[in-house]
Parts: sequence; structure tokens; C-alpha cells
Amino acid sequence: MTTLALALGAALALAAVLAVARPFLREPAPASDALAEPTELERRRLTLAEERDRALAALKELEFDHRTGKVSDEDYRRLVGPLRRSAADALRALEPRAEARHVHAARPG
Repeated sequence: MTTLALALGAALALAAVLAVARPFLREPAPASDALAEPTELERRRLTLAEERDRALAALKELEFDHRTGKVSDEDYRRLVGPLRRSAADALRALEPRAEARHVHAARPG
């Protein structure tokens, strides 16, 4: 009797594991594998995000070079302003309010 109970328990456990794993074992069928073309607004946001990332990376590198002595105080003061302005401009342009102004300005009317 105990052998039969163990066999039934093992079969039930196996069935439960298969039932839970089944969705993970199936390959999902994509509705479409084509990428959607980004809208003008999405392209603009991507461009601004790239500008922001470049400016922030350059600022980080300049700060590091200044701290390690590779860049003099005079050169640092000359270079940091334009980089900060560039980063600030990109960040400001990425704000939702800036997007709304850009969309309203682009609409004819």
C-alpha cells in the first residue's frame, strides 16, 4: 500500500510541476516581429537623451581629470560652464512641460 501511495504522490507531483512549467516551456508566438517606426517626438526625445548623456559623461570625466590633476583649475573653469549649460539645456528640453510647448509650437494653427 505504501508503494502505491508513493507512486501516486510522485505522479501527482510530476503532474503539478508540468502544469506549472508548461507556460514557460512554450515558445511565445509574436503578433509581429516588425519594429514600429519611432514618431518625431520619440526621435526628438532620443536625440535629447543622447545629448544629455554625452554632456553628463563629459562633465564626469572633466571632474575626474580635475581632481586627479590632469586638468588645471584655469582649464577646468573654462570648460565646465559650457558642459553644464549643455547638460542643463538637454535636461530642460526633456521635461514634460517642454515637450508640450514643443508639440504646440510644431502644430500649425
